[in-house]
Amino acid sequence: MADSWVNSAERIGSDLHLELSGGGSRRAALIRALRAAVQDGRLAPGTRLPPYRSLAADLGVARNTVADAYAELVAEGWLTARQGSGTRVAERAAPPPPARVPKRSPSAPARPAYNLVQGQPDAGSFPRAAWLAAARRALTAAPNEAFGPGDPRGRVELRRALAGYLARVRGVRTDPERIVVCSGFAHALRLLFGGPGGGSGGGVLRGPAAVEAYGLGFHRSLLDAAKVRTVPLSLDEHGARVEELADVAGPVRALLLTPAHQFPTGGPLHPARRTAAVDWARTRDGLIVEDDYDGEFRYDREPVGAVQGLDPERVVYVGSVSKSLSPAVRLGWMVLPEHLVDAVVTAKGQREAWASVPDQLTLADLIDSGHYDRHVRRMRQRYRRRRDHLVAALADRAPHITVTGIAAGLHAVLRLPPGTEASAVKAAAWQGVGLEGLSDYRHPAASASMRAPDGLVVGYATPPEHAYAAAVEALCRVLPPSGEGEL
Repeated sequence: MADSWVNSAERIGSDLHLELSGGGSRRAALIRALRAAVQDGRLAPGTRLPPYRSLAADLGVARNTVADAYAELVAEGWLTARQGSGTRVAERAAPPPPARVPKRSPSAPARPAYNLVQGQPDAGSFPRAAWLAAARRALTAAPNEAFGPGDPRGRVELRRALAGYLARVRGVRTDPERIVVCSGFAHALRLLFGGPGGGSGGGVLRGPAAVEAYGLGFHRSLLDAAKVRTVPLSLDEHGARVEELADVAGPVRALLLTPAHQFPTGGPLHPARRTAAVDWARTRDGLIVEDDYDGEFRYDREPVGAVQGLDPERVVYVGSVSKSLSPAVRLGWMVLPEHLVDAVVTAKGQREAWASVPDQLTLADLIDSGHYDRHVRRMRQRYRRRRDHLVAALADRAPHITVTGIAAGLHAVLRLPPGTEASAVKAAAWQGVGLEGLSDYRHPAASASMRAPDGLVVGYATPPEHAYAAAVEALCRVLPPSGEGEL
C-alpha cells in the first residue's frame, strides 16, 4: 500500500507555483507564466512538470487548458513530451549569466592571500567521513519524537555524552540536567545577559561585569547591546589579576574569564588566582562565566582543568565545537549552577533559538563512538607541528621577536619592538597577510597601566595545510627588523 502511494506521488510530479496574470485567455496567461518560469530559471532544464489534471486542479482551470498550453510550449521548444516520461523543461543551451562583481563596502577588507587571523581551525580538516557516518547511525537510531517539539535544554543524548566527556577531559562536575545546549559562546552570553537575540525571556544575570583587559571585542559588544557595563581587569604572565575585584566600585556580580588559555595573550590562570576568583564569587554571591574556547588543545604542559570543578554552583562553564570541529557547526553548551537552569531555559524561549536536532544527535554519536576524541588528538598533533614550524621560522628569520602563549591553543602572540605594531599590521595588509594587532583586543576602558607591549596575534591553525609554509614565509617578510621604533 505504501509503495503504491509513493509511486502515485512520483507520477504527480513537482508542485508548481504560477500566477496567471495579464490580459487574454487563461490559456494565454498560463503559457506566459510557464515561459517566464523557464526563462528566469525557476524551472530548470529537465524539471518534470505536473500532469494536466494535477496542475489544472491547482490553478482552477480546465484540464484542456493545461494540455493546450503544454502543447504550445512543446511546439516552441520550451518543453519536451515523451511517452512514459511526462512533460519536462527542455534541455536548452542557455547563455551563461553575465558575470557579477560582488559589491563590497569601502570598509570591508579584501580576502587575504595568506590568512593568519586567529579563531579559525583548518577548514579542510573537518572530519567529513566520521561526521557522515555518525549522522547515519544517529538518525537511524533516533526515536520519532526527536523530530518534534523537544526539550529546550537540548537532546538528552547530547547532554549525556557531554556530561561524560567534560568530566573525563576537562574535570567538569555536572549531570545532563544542568547542561543547556546553545549555538556557541555568543549565544550563551545573550542568554545569560540578554540583549538582541537573547531569547524571549531576556537575560538571567545583571551587570556590571568584570572582564579581562584583553579579550574579544565582539563579546564586549554583545554585553554593550544588553546594557551591561564591563570593567577591565589587568593581565600579567599569570593571567587576570582577580585581586583587583576588591577595588572595583559598584555591584559587580559576574566575572568573565578565559582561565585555561587567556585570550588572546596566552597562558593559564595561576592556581592561586583560580581559587581567589571562586572565593570572590562565594563572598559576593557572584558568578564566574568560564569561556573554555580551546581547552582541548595543549602541547607543552599538563591539561588545565576547568575552574567549574572548584565550585559548580558558582561557575557557568561554556564550551563549543567552533575550534575543535568547525564554526560552521553551530553547537555549544552551558554547564549551569542548578539554580540557573530554569531561568536560562526560560530565556532561551521559542524553538527558533534552538540548535539543530540532527546535528545534536550526530555530535552525541561522534563523542560516544570515540571519533571526536580521535579527531581532537589528530588535530592536536597537526597544530603542534604548525606551532613548531612557526617558532623555528621566527628563530631563524626574526630572532628578536618573542613568541608567547604557545603552550596551548590555536594562535600565538608575537611581541614586537616598541612602536612597531601599527606599521607591521599595515605592512601585512599590503602583502596580503591577514592578521591582527594585539591592541585590537584591548578593552576601550583599560588604563595605560593595563596596556600590553606591541604585538601580533597569529592564527597558525587557519591556513590550509598546503599553504601553511608559504603563509609563515610571508609573515616573516613583514615583521619589523630589530631596533625599529626605538629612539
